[in-house]
Amino acid sequence: MKVGILGGGQLGRMLLQAAANYTVETYVLENDENCPAAHLCHHFFKGDIKDFNAVYNFGKNLDALTIEIESVNIDALEKLEQEGVKIYPTPAAIKTIKNKILQKEFYQKNQIPTAEFIITQQQNDLKNYTNFLPAVHKLAEGGYDGKGVQILYSDADIDKGFNAPSVLEKSVSIEKEIAIIIAVNDKKETAIYPPSEMIFDPVLNLLDYQLSPARIEVNELWKIESIALSVVKNLKSAGLFSVELFIDKEGNILVNETAPRVHNSGHHTIEANYCSQYDMLWRIILNYPLGNTKAILPSAIVNIVGAENFSGNAKYIGLENVLEMDNVFVHLYGKQITKAGRKMGHVTIISNDYADLTYKANKIKHALKVIA
Repeated sequence: MKVGILGGGQLGRMLLQAAANYTVETYVLENDENCPAAHLCHHFFKGDIKDFNAVYNFGKNLDALTIEIESVNIDALEKLEQEGVKIYPTPAAIKTIKNKILQKEFYQKNQIPTAEFIITQQQNDLKNYTNFLPAVHKLAEGGYDGKGVQILYSDADIDKGFNAPSVLEKSVSIEKEIAIIIAVNDKKETAIYPPSEMIFDPVLNLLDYQLSPARIEVNELWKIESIALSVVKNLKSAGLFSVELFIDKEGNILVNETAPRVHNSGHHTIEANYCSQYDMLWRIILNYPLGNTKAILPSAIVNIVGAENFSGNAKYIGLENVLEMDNVFVHLYGKQITKAGRKMGHVTIISNDYADLTYKANKIKHALKVIA
């Protein structure tokens, strides 16, 4: 099969690393020929994944396409789908998820529990909803890695809101943030990964580290799996989906967002699960049986991000010290340029002891720095 990936970042890179185990001819479309995935594919094409002609011309001679980021040209994907190219997930599913307004309305329509929300078209609209605050203002499109998200505590923060179509989402008193990955094949069979517990950096609003399987009660696990399955089944698409949820202080479980692709919350599956999320997506695309999602051992992930006040050619400080640690696996994304908060890699830790996972995660976070 000839399979194309729209986007050449670190997710595409790891997807291509897993592709090496299969007989598949890989193609990548990305604007930057030095992107993390460029040298691992069989065929690289330079082009804008948001441009109709670039996406259509890239995909028209391929058997299948998948994405590593949602900001792709949906019109081109719809035309390619009509012409017989298999798209994972479907253009309809990507269209629903890539726009946060459509995504929230999808949850509402399908009675999927989510935080109360209001749709705004411009910044001035916020003046009508001061009684709804505190709330989180999220751009409908274009936000990523914590960008395009603004917390509004009171009417004094209205000028921080977005002057574009957005979702104003009621603040939730969060006890835990959970991500769960579900695989769906063309036969509508599903495989569910153990959920992960995400701990966020409060300043960058980026994943600080995560633990998997999440430390939750059995009844919470059942509810999370049931809600996430409802999300995925209502999208009516084969593919790999990461559903992010909140457990609030009262024990309610609410869907935050869904990603229609391999996801940062599943990096640990490379070492910690029998079938990684990347291997699983290839099984779906190539029409092979779904893999075993069980955890081999509990795990933690630490993001490697560019240090504050540094911008330029990346230099890794403390890397050797981390590599000396037992049951620790370093993944660098091959990005030549660092800047504050940029994802440059991740580290996976596996251990039977959650205290050991947390200890090593914090040790790595402070030992490993990316400067210029």
